[in-house]
Amino acid sequence: MSGDKPRRGGDGSLHPSLQRVRQEGRWWWLQARHTQRIWRWAALAALLLFLLLAVLRKPLADWFWNTPQIDQLLLQGDRALREGRLSAPDGSGARERYAAALALDADRSRAREGLARTGQAALAQAAQALAQGRLEQAGQALQLAELLQVPQAQRDALTAALRARQSAAAGVDQALQEGQQALAEGRLAGSDDAALPLLQRVLQHRPDDMAALEARDDALADLLARSRQASSRGELLAAATALEQARGFDAGHADLPQSQGEFNRAFEHELQRVQRDMDRQRLDAAVTRLQPLLQVQVTPPIEAALSTLREQLVNALLRDARRLESSARADAAARRLEQAQACGASAPALAQAREELQRLRSAQHGASRAVLSTAQREREVRRLLQAIIAAEAAGRFITPPGNSAFDALREVQTLAPQDGRVLAAARRMTPASRRCFEDALRQNRVQAAGACLQAWQTLAPSDSALGAARARLAQRWVAIGSERLGAGDLAFAETAARQAEQWQPGMAELAAFEQRLQQVRGGER
Repeated sequence: MSGDKPRRGGDGSLHPSLQRVRQEGRWWWLQARHTQRIWRWAALAALLLFLLLAVLRKPLADWFWNTPQIDQLLLQGDRALREGRLSAPDGSGARERYAAALALDADRSRAREGLARTGQAALAQAAQALAQGRLEQAGQALQLAELLQVPQAQRDALTAALRARQSAAAGVDQALQEGQQALAEGRLAGSDDAALPLLQRVLQHRPDDMAALEARDDALADLLARSRQASSRGELLAAATALEQARGFDAGHADLPQSQGEFNRAFEHELQRVQRDMDRQRLDAAVTRLQPLLQVQVTPPIEAALSTLREQLVNALLRDARRLESSARADAAARRLEQAQACGASAPALAQAREELQRLRSAQHGASRAVLSTAQREREVRRLLQAIIAAEAAGRFITPPGNSAFDALREVQTLAPQDGRVLAAARRMTPASRRCFEDALRQNRVQAAGACLQAWQTLAPSDSALGAARARLAQRWVAIGSERLGAGDLAFAETAARQAEQWQPGMAELAAFEQRLQQVRGGER
C-alpha cells in the first residue's frame, strides 16, 4: 500500500520534513559516538595520572618537603664558612651542614661546591697556623682538608712543612744522631740517653725513618746477644733484665725466642745447683744462689719449680735455726732466721720459729741456773714468781715470747719443780692458758692458739680436754689452709697441712686436704 512507503516528491526525493527528521537522527548518533570517545580518553588519562602519582609520590614528597630544609642547611653552611667555623663536634660547622644537605639531596651541586670551598678554607687555615707556629692547629686543619678530599698536590707542600717543623720542635734529628752515637758506644738501654729510648722517640715522629729503623734493629740484636752471653755465664739477673728491655721495645724481634730459650735453660741449671747445695746441707751456698733468682721474672713452669725450691730451702733454714738454738748458738740461729726471711718465708712461719727459739733459749737459761747455791736458787725463785704475778696482772700469759708468765713459770719449774709456790702458780696458769686458746681460736689466730695450747699441755698434761682441743685446732688449720689454697697461696696451705699433722695425725679432713695440695702441685709443674 502506498501508506507503507515514504512519501516522495515528483522527482522521487523524500519530503523535506522527512529529510529534516533523518538529518537530526544522524546528528544525535554522531554526537553520542563522539561523547563516548571523549570519555574513553579521559578514563585512560586518569589511569595514567594515578599510576604516575603512585610511582613518583616519594620523590615528589621529598622535593616538596626537603627543599626548604636543604636550603636552610646550605645557608647555615655558607654562614659557618664565612665565620671560619669549618668543622664542629656539635654539627654546626660548615662541613657538617653541607654534608647534611648533600645527604638529603645527592644531586645538589651547591652542597658539593660548599664542601670543596670548605676544604680550600682548611688548607688556608693550615697555612696560617703553620706560619704562626701553631703546629697542633695546623695538623688538625690538614686532617680536615684530607678528609674533604682536597687534591693531594695541594696538601703535600703544607704536610712536608708541618712535619719538618714538628721534627725540629721535637729535636728528632738530634735524637737520631744521639741514638746512633749511643749505639756505637754500646749504651743500648736502661737510661733516657741510651740508644733504644732515643731511637724510639725518633720513630714516634717519623715511623718510616729507615736510619732509625736500622739502628733500632741493630741495638735490639746487640741487647739480646748480651742476654745470651749473660745466660751462658750464669748471670741470670742481667740476662733477664736485657730480655725484658728488648721485649719492651719489640716483642716480635726475631732473636727473642732463641734468647728466651737459652735463659730458661740456664735458669733451670741454676735451680739444680741450688738443689744440690741443699742436699749437701750447704745452706749458705744455697741461699747465695737462690736470692738472685727470686728477683727474676720467669715463665709459669719455671716459676712453679722456683717456688717449690724456695719453700724447701726456707723450711731447711728454719729447722737448722732450731738446731743451732738447741746447741746454744743463738747468733747462728738468728742468722738462719734472717736468711729464711730474705728467701720469702711467710710471716706466720717466722713468728712461730721465733717463739720456739725464744722458748728454747729460756729453757737453756733456766738449766744454767740449776747449779746455783740454795740461797741463790731461792732468790731466783722469788724473782721469777714475782715476774709471773706481774705478767699475769698485765695480761701477758703466753705472749710475748720471753716476757710472758708462761716463760717465767717454765724457768722457775727448772729451779724448783716441786716447790708449793711453783705448783700453785702452775695451777693458776692452767685456766688462763685454756682461755688464751679459746680466744685465739675464736679469732682464727691459729699460730697464737697453738702457742696457748702448747702452754696448756705443759701446765696440765693429763687434762682430758686436751684431745678435743688438739682436734679443733687441727681442723681450723685445715679450714684456713683450704681457703688460702683456693686463693692461690700454696705456701701457706702447705704450712697449714704440716701444722694439722702436728696437732692431730691421721685426721680424715687432713687426708682430703693433702690430696688437693698434691693436685695443685702437679698442676703447677
